[in-house]
Amino acid sequence: MTFATLGLIEPLLRALEALGYQTPTPVQAQAIPAVLAGRDLMAAAQTGTGKTAGFAVPLLQLLTMEGPKVTANSLRALILCPTRELAEQVHASVAQYAEHLPLTTYAVYGGVSINPQMMKLRKGVDILVATPGRLIDLFRQNALKLNQLQTLVLDEADRMLDLGFSEELANIYRMLPKKRQTLLFSATFSDDIRLLAGQMLNDPLSIEVSPRNVAANTVKQWVVPVDKKRKAELFVHLMRKGKWKQVLVFAKTRNGVDALVDKLQGLGINADGIHGDKPQATRQRALDRFKASDVQILVATDVAARGLDIEDLPMVVNFDLPIVAEDYIHRIGRTGRAGNTGEAISLVCADEVNMLSAIEMLTRQTLTRKMEQDFEPEHRVPDTDASGQVVKKPKKPKKPKTSGGGGKRNLGKWVESGEVAAEPSIKPVRKVPVFNTGPRKKK
Repeated sequence: MTFATLGLIEPLLRALEALGYQTPTPVQAQAIPAVLAGRDLMAAAQTGTGKTAGFAVPLLQLLTMEGPKVTANSLRALILCPTRELAEQVHASVAQYAEHLPLTTYAVYGGVSINPQMMKLRKGVDILVATPGRLIDLFRQNALKLNQLQTLVLDEADRMLDLGFSEELANIYRMLPKKRQTLLFSATFSDDIRLLAGQMLNDPLSIEVSPRNVAANTVKQWVVPVDKKRKAELFVHLMRKGKWKQVLVFAKTRNGVDALVDKLQGLGINADGIHGDKPQATRQRALDRFKASDVQILVATDVAARGLDIEDLPMVVNFDLPIVAEDYIHRIGRTGRAGNTGEAISLVCADEVNMLSAIEMLTRQTLTRKMEQDFEPEHRVPDTDASGQVVKKPKKPKKPKTSGGGGKRNLGKWVESGEVAAEPSIKPVRKVPVFNTGPRKKK
């Protein structure tokens, strides 16, 4: 199968050929004809399989072949993304695909001044890539009209429909025309999200080209148990031992990112960090330098876990495990992309065992453990398996106390055979007040 057999027009085929796209990936082969046919779509595929082209290429063809010219402050297609970095990357891809087409594209997101974005939108754009918060701001300031919108795309839909975005999405849905095409693309879909998405779409076609919630088999994964206080020391040891050249490191918190970057820089290691508190220009500059190999270690929170395409990235390290198990799949999906191989190492301490168990249950595999000499943890990380169970070692039986010796002893109460020991006294549980939000009854 070729892109030409999917019915794509010549300008798009020329752009894809220039980018080195040879044959459609499985998700592209199924999604492109469905989008061209005007179907609503839910598409799930492993990260790194070309989902962006799966919706952007046919969308560009539809807009080229159909519909009136875009008017002032309007748009014809909207692509929503959960993070600024992903919005910028998706827009870059869309612009490449549209190189030979008479269409305009633009990206808007927070963290930068809104005024240049308002100026850019005055003439209208055919495709707008946006984060939800900035889109709502532009709409409320009358810088954006949605009456011409034909297609809505939710990229990384599982995160977009997560609780953190639910209120913003509800506001956006109220703004949109009821008659539209809606496309949901993601690497993972929970059952609850599938149910919710099913209510939003009109007779959607569901595409699933790989097992749900399974990490790419091109990524070699393992776990190194370690005490929390020695994680940074272990990371530096592994980096020097393995002579790592380019590593993307995920930390749980913004403070954790800054602390690790400071430690690495103090050791003379070329490191930088990105998280939500940093200005967008600073985040983009750090990411660009990392992609260009000007930075050896990039430490990030989960703002970098979704959708970022870093060419030939060999290594991902989970300095901290993610709180949400699905984010593990997205994190390690930054390596082993487009047929390449990669490695993903997780530094796990004892109090992360439940997160490890959740990841193994989600991915349906027990991760290999490799103990590093001189870094064996004092606090043992309990064994886990893909069933989601934490395997606890049986406690050693206590040795009976020998008689004799001085001092007073509390021997407790003797219970004769056939008797039942008295229940210990139980303190009453403090009740949590429940606030009634309903209407008050008139006295």
